[in-house]
Amino acid sequence: MSMYNVNVSIPKTLVKFLVGWAAENEFEGQARATLLDIVATEISPELLPTDAAGVAQSTEGTIGPYELHDFFLYHIVRAGAAPEKVLYLAKHATFDRDYPPERIRHWLGVFLRRFFANQYKRSVLPDGPKVGTVSLSPRGDWRMPSDAVAAAWLAAVDEQTESV
Repeated sequence: MSMYNVNVSIPKTLVKFLVGWAAENEFEGQARATLLDIVATEISPELLPTDAAGVAQSTEGTIGPYELHDFFLYHIVRAGAAPEKVLYLAKHATFDRDYPPERIRHWLGVFLRRFFANQYKRSVLPDGPKVGTVSLSPRGDWRMPSDAVAAAWLAAVDEQTESV
């Protein structure tokens, strides 16, 4: 499978939800316990072992909550929403109950910086299936220059106030 990307268009939060659903509805015994243990494990793109204290890498501590990333990705890629609209929608999707508006703005800024800075990686992705309505495959839905700059998007995020 080294030249085929099976997870190319599947958000990590969806995988976690589906594994949890399968554990609760389709499996019993040790299989259920194993799947629930997987669901309880923090999502990480790297397969790093836990440290000496048994603590796993915390990717969300660095890049922000995956639920916000998936939300940003969907509305930017699928709906073509500008940062102002994404912030407005995030507040009205009740994310502000878990994250104050300034944290949503912060994580959107982090997302945009990383999204633009890592576009070059998408141009060398192995082929994979399109699952759902959003795909970042450069051979399908998503066309973005590898040297695109996030400056205008980040300026729009910086201009927003808590009233968004």
